[in-house]
Amino acid sequence: MTMVHDLARAARAALPALAAASTAQKSLAISTAAAAIRAHSGELLAANAADVAAGEAAGLSAALIDRLALDGGRVEGIAAGLETVAGLPDPVGTVIARWSRPNGLEFSRVRVPLGVIGIIYESRPGVTADAAALCLMAGNACLLRGGSEAARSNALLLDCMAQGLSAAGLPAAAVQMVPAGNRALVGDMLAAQGLIDVIIPRGGKGLVARVQAEAKVPVLAHLDGINHVYVDASADADMALAVVINSKLRRTAVCGAMETLLIDAAAPDGLKRRLVAALLDGGCAVRGCAAIQALDARVAPASPEDWDTEYLDAIASVAQVAGVDGAIAHIAAHGSQHTESVVARDQAVATRFLARVDAAIVLHNASTQFADGGEFGFGAEIGIATGRLHARGPVALDELTIFKTIVRGTGQVRP
Repeated sequence: MTMVHDLARAARAALPALAAASTAQKSLAISTAAAAIRAHSGELLAANAADVAAGEAAGLSAALIDRLALDGGRVEGIAAGLETVAGLPDPVGTVIARWSRPNGLEFSRVRVPLGVIGIIYESRPGVTADAAALCLMAGNACLLRGGSEAARSNALLLDCMAQGLSAAGLPAAAVQMVPAGNRALVGDMLAAQGLIDVIIPRGGKGLVARVQAEAKVPVLAHLDGINHVYVDASADADMALAVVINSKLRRTAVCGAMETLLIDAAAPDGLKRRLVAALLDGGCAVRGCAAIQALDARVAPASPEDWDTEYLDAIASVAQVAGVDGAIAHIAAHGSQHTESVVARDQAVATRFLARVDAAIVLHNASTQFADGGEFGFGAEIGIATGRLHARGPVALDELTIFKTIVRGTGQVRP
């Protein structure tokens, strides 16, 4: 407990300097870190290769290896993402509401930092840079706890962030790493009431479930990404095919990947066959209901558990449903309130789906893989939140602030 408490106290001590930092100062820190990542890309790729080799030797799943691995394009994406964050409007101090009362009191709600944020994550080294940059731009200090499988990659990215903080004259304690490899330290973070203000987990179901079960600190998280694409009878066939294949197969291991395809029973049989065949021909195993099995002999029967499974792999469950209301009912029974998409030319169908499906992100005629802060224009994200308090969807700059209400008077007293 002492180590986490010491780190958290140092982070809290950095908060006044962060609160006083100008937008230009925070932007300088982040853009300098981006430049450092590019300058040390060779070292970063070598460190990551060592992490990947160790992960493969330890038997990490293909999904985790995909999340862990970096190449030149991904390193450039990390640096470019930081530069985008550095150029975003500073949320701190933004007035989000203003009103007055008949007694002359003037009210305003202003965005302020959350404080010290703990981020617990697995595999993805890019989270180290994204989380640090977003927290910093929103005026927060952060304690990062990455997985041991990415320890070498994370250490180099943390060094790059430290170079940025130094260049901007900001305290190094604003971004710190909790050592990996000791599960007890995670428990210490979850119990650090009064020192850590919010915990954000980003990783597998086991990690997130543990955080949600044990945390005494508020949590922003999602547990599962059981995402659906519903193809309506009114859908354009070519569009439906493109959206379904991209939603499932662009990257199967991301939380925004489609896990279940729902097809309107009234859709033409030719469209149904095309959709199922395209998944199978693309290397995706398909598990379907009886109606879907009848379309293609390669379809395996779906078990009841399939409708509630986040595969994170080239596997999809496919069901035929009775129109948009059947799709809405299926999603209500089996979805995880993460990301849901409808493909339809009928605007009434789309409107009904978007209004009635309960999820953090709902899309019309677009791939579920757009469930990403960068694709929303946020530059980066720390994760996706599916709860009902404070933040929902991609957790980016605005979601890393809260508001305070400022009241200005002229001597009013309450009768």
